[in-house]
Amino acid sequence: MPDLMLELFCEEIPARMQAGAAESLRKLVTDALVERGLLYEGAKAFVTPRRLALAVHGLPASQPDTHEERKGPRVGAPQAAIDGFLKASGLTSIDQAKIESDPKKGEFYVAHLHRHGRPTPEVIAEIVPAIIRSFPWPKSMRWGSGSLRWVRPLQSIVCTFGPETEEPEVVPFEVDGIRSGDTTRGHRFLSSGSIKVRRLDDWMTKLEAAFVVVDRERRKDIILADAKDLALAHGLELVEDPGLLDEISGLVEWPVVLIGSFDESFLDVPDEVIRATIRINQKCFVLRDPATGRLANRFILVSNLAAKDGGDAIVAGNGRVIRARLSDAKFFWETDKRTNATVSLEERLAKFKNVTFHEKLGSQFERIQRIARLARELAPVVGADPDFAEQAALYAKSDLRTEVVGEFPEVQGLMGKYYARLEGLPEEIALAAEEHYKPQGPTDRVPVAPVSVAVALADKLDTLVGFWAIDEKPTGSKDPYALRRAALGVIRIILESNSRVLLWPAFVVLGRRIMGQMLRAEYSQSQLTTKFLELTGDINPEGMISKLQKYATEAALLMEGEDHFAVPVQEWEKKRANDLLAFFADRLKVHLREQGARHDLVDAVFALPSQDDLLLVVKRVEALGRFLRTEDGRNLLAGTKRAANILRIEEKKDGVSYAGGVDITLLVEAEERTLADAIAKAGPLIGTALKAEDFEGAMGVMASLRAPVDAFFEKVTVNAEDKALRANRLALLADIRAITRQVADFDRIEG
Repeated sequence: MPDLMLELFCEEIPARMQAGAAESLRKLVTDALVERGLLYEGAKAFVTPRRLALAVHGLPASQPDTHEERKGPRVGAPQAAIDGFLKASGLTSIDQAKIESDPKKGEFYVAHLHRHGRPTPEVIAEIVPAIIRSFPWPKSMRWGSGSLRWVRPLQSIVCTFGPETEEPEVVPFEVDGIRSGDTTRGHRFLSSGSIKVRRLDDWMTKLEAAFVVVDRERRKDIILADAKDLALAHGLELVEDPGLLDEISGLVEWPVVLIGSFDESFLDVPDEVIRATIRINQKCFVLRDPATGRLANRFILVSNLAAKDGGDAIVAGNGRVIRARLSDAKFFWETDKRTNATVSLEERLAKFKNVTFHEKLGSQFERIQRIARLARELAPVVGADPDFAEQAALYAKSDLRTEVVGEFPEVQGLMGKYYARLEGLPEEIALAAEEHYKPQGPTDRVPVAPVSVAVALADKLDTLVGFWAIDEKPTGSKDPYALRRAALGVIRIILESNSRVLLWPAFVVLGRRIMGQMLRAEYSQSQLTTKFLELTGDINPEGMISKLQKYATEAALLMEGEDHFAVPVQEWEKKRANDLLAFFADRLKVHLREQGARHDLVDAVFALPSQDDLLLVVKRVEALGRFLRTEDGRNLLAGTKRAANILRIEEKKDGVSYAGGVDITLLVEAEERTLADAIAKAGPLIGTALKAEDFEGAMGVMASLRAPVDAFFEKVTVNAEDKALRANRLALLADIRAITRQVADFDRIEG
């Protein structure tokens, strides 16, 4: 079957756009082909800095013929209806339609439309120009006098179609004055002239001979293999960097790997700063000395051409730039060391008073104070020293005002660790400075040192509560403040450190402190009282004078940022905290689903009140999952859901709730008496087991209910004619629902 070969040749495509562009081209073209009835066997996209290409294999020579029956108006219908039918069907006369009859509708016209499929090249010539004109580049440009927008000026288009055994034809079309053809060009410097190509294998072979490796993954393999070999030849190890490798493969069409060096004196600078400097400014890899574990004074660069001098001039040029950049980095490092030795932590913190964290959430200084206070409060829960936790939180962000981090933001936290060690601070504080940002992604490690755990939790919780307080929550795919990542970080830290952190009190405490700071910054004392009344919704004039002093007192306490749990939690505060807890439930579901757990079990557990201890939630979910995999668990689930469904229907119909106790004198059947006794015995045992956090024990007691529940539904009629019996049996079903809800809301469990 014929194949399609398409190449769009242009000026340099930014590396960050290449992978997305290749996938977009593949999807847009193949989707358009399939929509027109042209099914294919396979498709592969290619991208280099100067070309975007697609090969589609196994296309038919033409579209399939189609036959359609289109029903028209009844015989004798008004002429306007008949004219509309003829126009829609493409008929010139009603005589071309057939008349069919229906016993109910009578006689009506039917058009039998047979359409011959168009040749595939004709279809391709229609869809490709439209795709080129509307291609979804993140950024595009116009050039010359044309109207086409493309990432960089488009120079030529190759589009051929045909079977392997024949000479393919050029699919003719034109886009903004550029006509499709069968010629392309090779490497910008190592090749000259045009190259005539036929199909995919011919295109790849000829371009490789013209110093272009068209397969992105193959370029990456070449770079990585050659870099490792060159490092090994010098007795060193390559520090692998997948992100940099991906970027470099988008900068070169003919990768040539070279090695250079810099002065050993620069090795006094921390390894991470050296790596950041060389990576960001010159897109080069660094090498490690296996004997010391430290970086070596060598770097690996990837050139886009094979130079006649073996690359000596290229290496020398890169070396000069790297030496200049490392000189800057060393200057910043030495400056920071001198500054930290003479400036106290209090003076460094004072600089944050003029740094706005968020216009609605105050300064970075206020935020650091909140984090330090919460870290101290969390310290006993996670096994950390409260003094160390508070001091670490105050110190953790001090490196943000240093010269090195100002130049290389990606080393924030890490530099805090280096500076803390230079200042002779305890190792717990140094580690917390580095680790409190972690985890920064699903694969990043979580902090394990107790002080680091306390500071990391405080930092992330303050971020989450703060943005919830100002109603800046993630929406859809938009999450500009990375709040989903922060919540997942809290979850991972709590679970992996086995910490019993209660989220609700933390939400309330932080919410009040943040609200107090926000109100203090915005309102005077009298304005604050009025605003407090507005926030609580208590604006009813009746009794306002008597309540004024009470609210003013509460407002003043909030202004001081103090915790007074006697002050009622306001309704708006409750809503935000509940909403944030639901957000954590969703993130926990995502996390547990990746671990293989069922999301409905998380829903069932979170439906219970006061489920803010994530560690216990997970343990309960795990125990519930094991229980439901047993025969007793599956059968009890079925019985419980049956009871809940009956109750839902009958309570809605009767307009009452049947929860509230069973009259034992109305238990006339042996099976209902047995069930009532079993529930009465199981209730206290389940409660005791749950209080002791023995979830397996609680499930074991629940398993004993399986037989009496089964027997009840088999032998007893719930909706008895006697109203008293019916109400009592519905109350018994309510007891089944209530006792199982001690463990989880079984209504939310699927199956």
